[in-house]
Amino acid sequence: MKFQRLLSLNIPQLYIIKLSKWLMLTMPVVFLFYKENGLGTKELFILRAVYSAAIVILEVPSGYIGDFWGRRNSMIIGSILGTAGFGIYCFAGGFYGFLAAELILGTGQSFISGSDSALLYDSLLSEKRENEYLRAEGRLISIGNYAEAIAAPIGVMLAGFSLRTPYFFQTLIAFTAFPAALMLKEYNGGKKGAVKNNIASILGYAFVKNKSLKWNIIVSSVTGAATLSMAWLVQPFFAHLNLPLYLYGILIPLLNLTAGFVSSHAYRFEKRFGFIKTLFFVTLGVPAMYIFMGIADSFLSLGFMFIFYMIRGIATPSLKNHINIITPSEIRATVLSIRNLIIRLAFVFLGPVLGWYADYSGLAFAVCCAGLFFLCAGFFSSLNLMRSRAEESLEFSG
Repeated sequence: MKFQRLLSLNIPQLYIIKLSKWLMLTMPVVFLFYKENGLGTKELFILRAVYSAAIVILEVPSGYIGDFWGRRNSMIIGSILGTAGFGIYCFAGGFYGFLAAELILGTGQSFISGSDSALLYDSLLSEKRENEYLRAEGRLISIGNYAEAIAAPIGVMLAGFSLRTPYFFQTLIAFTAFPAALMLKEYNGGKKGAVKNNIASILGYAFVKNKSLKWNIIVSSVTGAATLSMAWLVQPFFAHLNLPLYLYGILIPLLNLTAGFVSSHAYRFEKRFGFIKTLFFVTLGVPAMYIFMGIADSFLSLGFMFIFYMIRGIATPSLKNHINIITPSEIRATVLSIRNLIIRLAFVFLGPVLGWYADYSGLAFAVCCAGLFFLCAGFFSSLNLMRSRAEESLEFSG
C-alpha cells in the first residue's frame, strides 16, 4: 500500500514534465532567430522536418523501450536529451549546429511520448482509480495548452534583450523535467505474459487479435491527424482573412486556453453523454468545423475555429482513455506510441497535399476538402469501432 501511495505521487511529476515540454518560449521568435543566424524559410522547414522525422523513426522503438526497460528510464533519457538540445541552441550559430539540436530534441520527445500517458494510467490503476484517468489526462493536456498560451508573450519579452535569450531560459525549463523524471516510481503490477515481448507481436495484438483496440487506435489517429493539421492551418487562415499581426498574439493563446479549459472538464462531458455519443460528437464535429470554416470563408470562420478547439479539448483525453482501458499494462507505452506514429505519418502525407491544394484551389476550398476527408475517415472508423465492440459483447455473452 505504501508503494501504491508513492505511485500516486507520479501525477504531479508528470504535470511538471508536460509543462517543461509545452512552455515554449522560443516558438514566437524561432524564425527571427534563424534569420539572425543566416538561415531562411527553406532551412526553417528543413529543420522542422528533421525534428518530425526523428520522432517518427523512434516513436515506436522508444515506446517499446518504455514498456520493457521502464517508463521512468525512458522519460529520464527524454528529459536529458531535451535539455541538451536547447543547450546546443544557446551556443550554436549555424545550420548544422541547429540540425544537431533538432535531431536531439526530436529523439528526446520520442522517449517521453507514450511513456507519460502510460505511466499516468498505471499510477491510477495501482490504486484502482483508473476510472479517474480521463479527468487526469484532461488536466495534463490542459496544463500543456495553458503553458503554450502564456509562453508566447513571455518569449517575445525575453527576445527584447536578444533573440538568443529565450533559448537560455528554455534550457532551464527543459531541465525541470529531469528531476521530475528521477522522482517517478515505476509500476510493476501489470499482468505479464498477455503479449510476447517484441514489437511484431505487439503490432499483431493491436491490429489483428484485438479488433476493438485496432479501431480505437484508428479513430484516435484520424482525429489526431485532423487536430494536428488544424494547428498548422491556423496562421495561414489568419493571413487568408488579412488579420493584423497583433491579433495573432491574442487569438492563438485564446485558442489554446479554450482547448485547455475544455480538456480539464472532458470527463464531465463523457460522464453525462456516454462514450458512444462522445465518440460521434468528436468524429463528426471535428470535420464539420473544417467544412463550416471553409464555407463561411470570413470572420465567422473564427467562431467555428474556436468550436473546433473546444471539441479538440474533449477528443484527445477521451479517445486516449479508451485505448488505455483495453490495453494490457505491459505494452501500453508501445501502443500509445503507435497511435502517435500514425498521426505523424498521416500528417507527413496529408500536410503537403493540403498545402499544395490550398495554393492551387484556394485555402477555403482546401479546408472544406480536408473536412470531407476527415468526415469519411472518422465516420467509417467509428462505425467499425462500434461493430467490433458489439461483436466482443456477443462473444462475451455467448
